[in-house]
Amino acid sequence: MANTTAGTVWNLPNYLGELFTASRLQTPVLSMSGGLNGAGQATNFEFPVDQVFSHEAASQPSITETASLTGATAISYVRSQDKNVCQIHMEKVSISYAKASNTGRISGIATSGQSMVPVNEKDFQIAKALEKISRDVEYSFIQGSYAIATDADVANTTRGLNAAASSTIAAGGATLSKTLMDALLVEMYNNGAIFSNAVIIVNAFNKQQLSKAYGYAPTDRNVGGLNIKTIETDFAVFGIVLNPFQSTSVLTVAEMSVVRPVTLPVPNKGNMFYEELSKTGASESGQIYGQIGLDHGPGFYHGTITGLATS
Repeated sequence: MANTTAGTVWNLPNYLGELFTASRLQTPVLSMSGGLNGAGQATNFEFPVDQVFSHEAASQPSITETASLTGATAISYVRSQDKNVCQIHMEKVSISYAKASNTGRISGIATSGQSMVPVNEKDFQIAKALEKISRDVEYSFIQGSYAIATDADVANTTRGLNAAASSTIAAGGATLSKTLMDALLVEMYNNGAIFSNAVIIVNAFNKQQLSKAYGYAPTDRNVGGLNIKTIETDFAVFGIVLNPFQSTSVLTVAEMSVVRPVTLPVPNKGNMFYEELSKTGASESGQIYGQIGLDHGPGFYHGTITGLATS
C-alpha cells in the first residue's frame, strides 16, 4: 500500500491484528561498524577518512664504497588525504488531533478479544520514521555516491563502500564465480589490502552464487543444500554478509576494521533527535533530524566486482 503525508482519520485507519512488514529492516553494515553509539563525531560536514603515502618500488641497492662517501639522495615521502561528508537525514511526523482522538474507530475485521495495534499512533509513526532513516543510512553506506555542498542549495551525499573501493574487477555480465573472486582478491592484495576483518557483502542472488561456487554437497542422503557463511582463501577467512541494500550486480569485499559512522551533532540536541514543530493547525507535528557519513578508510582496503549477472 502507498504511504501518505499528514495523518488523518481517513488516510490512517485503525486495524486489529499483529503488525508485519515485508520491507527488510536488517542493517548489517551499520551494525558491524558500531552503529550510532559507536560513531565518531565531527564538527565539520567534511571529515578525513585517511592520510596515505607510497613507498618507492622495492629494488636491490647497488652502492659502491666510493658512492657511499658522498651519501644518498634524499627521498621525502609525500602524503595526501581523502575525505567524505556527512549527509542530512530528516523525517517529519504529523498526526491530526482528530486522528489522535479516534482511538476507538476500527476499520476492517474487528474480532472480539484482539487489541488495536499500534496503541499510540504518534509513537508508531516516530518509530517507523527512525526505521526509514536506518534503511536509508545502510543504503548510503553501501551504494552512496559522493557529492560535497558548495552552497546551501547543494546537498552533501556520503560516499559508500562500493564507490570507495579502489580495487575493481569488471564481470561484464558474467555470473559470480570463484575465478572472479580469485582475481579480485589478488588485485586487492597487490594494491595493499590488509584483510584483517574483511567481509563479503552480497545481495540474495549472489549469495546463492557464492554457495554454488564454494560449496560441496553433504554425503548424508537425508540432508541436502548449501549455505556457505564463511570462505577460506589464500589471503584470509571472509565472512559473508547478506545485505538487502547491496546492488544486484555488485559484490563488495569490505575491510570492516577501518569502517565507522561519523555524525555531526547539533549543539544541545545531539544527533538523530526528535523535536516538536511549531503549531500551524489542529495537528501534532515533529521532525527527526540527524547528519551522518561513512568513514570508510583507505580505498585500497576495499574491492568490488561490478557488472555481475543478476539472474
